[in-house]
Amino acid sequence: MRSVLTVIAVWCAGLGAAAQFGKVSILFEAFSRQYSDHSLVAVGLVVSIVGIVGLIFGTTAGLVVARIGPRRAMVAALGAGAAMSAVQALGLGYPLMIASRIVEGFSHLTIVVVGPTVMAAMATDRTRGLVMTLWSSFFGMAYTLLALFAPWQVEGLFLGHAVWLLICGMALAVLLPADPPSPGRPKGGGLWAQHLAIYRSPQMAAPAMGFFCYTFLYVALLTLVPPQVPGALRGFVAGAMPFVSIAVSLTLGVWLLSRLSPVRLVQMGYWAAIPAFGVLALGWGHGPTMAVAALWLSAALGLVQGASFAAIPVLNPTAEGRARAAGAVAQLGNLGTTTGTPVIAAILATGGAKGLALVAIAACLLGIGLHALQARRRQIFST
Repeated sequence: MRSVLTVIAVWCAGLGAAAQFGKVSILFEAFSRQYSDHSLVAVGLVVSIVGIVGLIFGTTAGLVVARIGPRRAMVAALGAGAAMSAVQALGLGYPLMIASRIVEGFSHLTIVVVGPTVMAAMATDRTRGLVMTLWSSFFGMAYTLLALFAPWQVEGLFLGHAVWLLICGMALAVLLPADPPSPGRPKGGGLWAQHLAIYRSPQMAAPAMGFFCYTFLYVALLTLVPPQVPGALRGFVAGAMPFVSIAVSLTLGVWLLSRLSPVRLVQMGYWAAIPAFGVLALGWGHGPTMAVAALWLSAALGLVQGASFAAIPVLNPTAEGRARAAGAVAQLGNLGTTTGTPVIAAILATGGAKGLALVAIAACLLGIGLHALQARRRQIFST
């Protein structure tokens, strides 16, 4: 029972981490008015600075968590996040808001590194696929809940977020097992050498490399495709795409993980998405066809989403290896999120729907190929 409660509490902490992005995203117009003397790019930085921290320090966070222990790291991150959200409710000036968002970036990064590590440790071999898929749903679920239930003013949303993180922190301070003694300074040399060791490892790097292609595509598709759907289906597609991804991941994805390896399922998801991009390009401008293609893509990429996190514990049996792999997932995931939307938007503007489809298919093939390459390397190293 304690393990179940811990899994639920960690997932709730993940919802709070996702809300560190979402609380600003859904109130972007309010922030644009609050900082009206700044450019839209500067206001956009209030959202993106959290991801930039993860992009720069993702693997570093994995190394730090492996050293200080997941319980200390998670409780400290949730406490810092709660404090920053409470302070932000006061209506900070732009420089202080950016400074507080940088602190939130480190809080967010720590939570998303510790989360899958702890979830994997709490699960049994039989339930690990379900548990890791549940963890993978935290981002989309948080955005859905914020859109449905969040108060539409800064102060109420930010104070509510602070209370949520504080409750999660107190619960996990009780539920999480004590951290093991610190292993001391790793033997892998300096920080740069340890980063290289992570990305040279076919076990630690593989989940992150496959996940990069997913984040490169998914956020861009959620942002760019629904506005292009004509007529009344536009709103339906915008709301249904994240829901379909989560639903497929938690149902069909979990069932397939009991029969296939996570790596194989990631590749299967990418293969399933490729024809959908063709349908999207051929049916561009026709509402029903675009809706079918968009939901097909969401379902296929939902398989990739859950299986990518499930691959972390399958490929990395130790807590230290899982923390490092989760750090790499955070880093390359943020790289994909940061680059995907502007790149695909530029392709769409210059090459139209066919250009979008070609780039997206290339990204799917890259994800398949990277996992095949790393699987081959693991086979070679094991012999």
